[in-house]
Amino acid sequence: MGRIARVLVDGVSDLVLDYVVPEDMQEVRPGARVQIPLRNMQSTATVLTVFDDEGGGDYQMKPIHRLIDPEPLISEPMMELARWAADYYAVPLEQMIRCLLPETVRQDQGTPKTRKMLYLEKKPNQEDIEVLFARAPRQASILQSLLTTPSGSLPLQDLGGSLALEPARSLVRKGWVRIEEETVHRQPMVDEEFVESKPMRLNECQQKALEGILVNIESPERKPILLQGVTGSGKTEVYLQATERVVKQGKSVLILVPEISLTPQTLQRFKSRFASLPGSVAVLHSMLSDGERFDEWHAIRQGKARIVVGPRSAVFAPVRNLGLIIVDEEHDGSYKQENSPRYHGRDLAVLRAKFEHASVILGSATPSMESVRNVLVGKYERLRLDERADGKRLPLIRVLDMRLEGSRRARQGGGVPFLSERLRMAVNERLERDEQVIFLLNRRGFACSLQCPDCGAVVTCPHCARPLTYHKTEERLICHLCAYQAVTPRVCPECHSHNILFQGYGTEKVEELMKKVFTQACLARIDADIARRKNAVRDILRQFRAHKIDILLGTQMIAKGLDFPNVTLVGVLNADISLHIPDLRASERTFQLMTQVAGRAGRGDIDGEVIIQTFTPQAPAIQYARHHDSDGFAEQELELRQAFDLPPYSHMALLTIRAVHDELASFAAQSIYRRLLTELPENVTMTEPLPAPIPKAYGQYRYQITFKAPQARTISRHVRKILSQLSLGREVTAVLDIDVYSFM
Repeated sequence: MGRIARVLVDGVSDLVLDYVVPEDMQEVRPGARVQIPLRNMQSTATVLTVFDDEGGGDYQMKPIHRLIDPEPLISEPMMELARWAADYYAVPLEQMIRCLLPETVRQDQGTPKTRKMLYLEKKPNQEDIEVLFARAPRQASILQSLLTTPSGSLPLQDLGGSLALEPARSLVRKGWVRIEEETVHRQPMVDEEFVESKPMRLNECQQKALEGILVNIESPERKPILLQGVTGSGKTEVYLQATERVVKQGKSVLILVPEISLTPQTLQRFKSRFASLPGSVAVLHSMLSDGERFDEWHAIRQGKARIVVGPRSAVFAPVRNLGLIIVDEEHDGSYKQENSPRYHGRDLAVLRAKFEHASVILGSATPSMESVRNVLVGKYERLRLDERADGKRLPLIRVLDMRLEGSRRARQGGGVPFLSERLRMAVNERLERDEQVIFLLNRRGFACSLQCPDCGAVVTCPHCARPLTYHKTEERLICHLCAYQAVTPRVCPECHSHNILFQGYGTEKVEELMKKVFTQACLARIDADIARRKNAVRDILRQFRAHKIDILLGTQMIAKGLDFPNVTLVGVLNADISLHIPDLRASERTFQLMTQVAGRAGRGDIDGEVIIQTFTPQAPAIQYARHHDSDGFAEQELELRQAFDLPPYSHMALLTIRAVHDELASFAAQSIYRRLLTELPENVTMTEPLPAPIPKAYGQYRYQITFKAPQARTISRHVRKILSQLSLGREVTAVLDIDVYSFM
């Protein structure tokens, strides 16, 4: 009888094999990384479980070749989380293992960076220095440099690199210095200095919320906490003080933010508060270099970093002795992964806290309907912050009916189409008082489409059923779905007319026209195009904070978490963009976006004002946002959802069938539908296959089947079972999205 390790082989498939554990490798445990013989080559794998061989097999198993890591890289709670997520979201376990172990760690590609350090062994006197200067001035110069540093140590690179190596070795032989190899932690934002900040005095609401969190942390039964606070209520300070208490207990804290662009700001606040503990705050996100990710990941795993900040993928960070998870802006759709595995970061954070016996805080001014529903049924505990910190008032929100503005412009003539006269005057007033303004337009690019008025043709993407967006900066037409680019035609591709026009507007066009309207102001833009440049968003926000920028124009990226005391006016240029789309959460997202961006105004000593431009002022999402009424919106939205048995009163899933040819995609969708129908569980409802709202994307035609059931696992297990029995071939792809957030 021997020991057998069941391993998951690295690769695209969910390949699970058994291998013998050699006698000299008995420390192999679940979560460990091993090297195994596979066919005629060596592969890497992750150990899933280890068990005793009871015999009975007439085949010869191969032994594990090598144990890569003596200690498992995946803890048992994290392995349990991976198994749960793989089953719930109907994906191979290998995909979840990829989430737990970054590529640089999993493939063992990252290597620690080292440097040579010189340390002063004995302190020379002035006579020793003078004698050394006469005989070996280079050696004397190195000694003098070491004497001027408080620590008595310097990197060899700072002393001349390879040119200083021989003089340094001579000093080693004489007993003056020693040379040691030191591992360098490649840390993001290492070039920045963080001045330690002190805890702020909490108001009564904040103090009650903090006390409620501390009681939860000490309780043996920890319900998830929904921290619902109006914008500017000081949720971040509550997070910081709760984190401080947890760290003092010797535990670790994980902070999730919805956008990578918000990570530097949150990181700065936590690094400043914990500046007395160097290296205690780490960051994980996709914009890090391989070396930075490798070092940060291992610093977290080794327990050197006790506080971790990052977007949704950081929910898999190898945090040791986890005591608290904070999910900031828990309502945000960015927590839902768009590509496989399509997990939800907020939901996995709640589950991880349960597996690791930690507390979890879900913070938001506009909670998701799922979280509100969980509070109502008793699954979550709710703590409230109903007033702004320091007694500041919420901004006054005005709603402008752009239908009336269009009539006024028709009578008077002139003006900018997307800028009402009321908003233009309000901006000028703020600029005259040396105050700052934020504009929101959730649409990037210069023009939405390029159309010929003679024949009506619109230039579309050859791979997607969508018009190409014109980007003036790149002088290209770009597809916002598949990123296809084309040169802007000078004539109509269909009728060759020169009378071709740009239709609609995006942030680029608004930026150009705004600079002509507000000539005395400095204006900057933040959107996905700007964010592609490294540190561009961070630099713009710094300049805005320093008041080198008067007007900040951006997409939804600027609606969350930003705190600028001198911003007194927020203008929403078109509130209807997110409202009129075929999605059950369209109203919820619009309300959240309006409320969040409104919260950027009036955070200083001067009261704020928000002007929302819309063609549908009667929409409930806009009217409830106007009154900052999150509870009222949730009540009417939940009543509507319950009437139609929509989430959070049920779980919805979307099966998308894709193929290069429309007929093939349609035939495959119908075949799958008929097969699913034969064994459909009683409590699952399913729609017939229909073309997707965007029927063609990435060169493939798409059909969708929508499911609804009280339990998500009922859907995932049924669909997974049926798909495993079908042979779709290479030309057809079927993808299941559990708890779907986008139906496009």
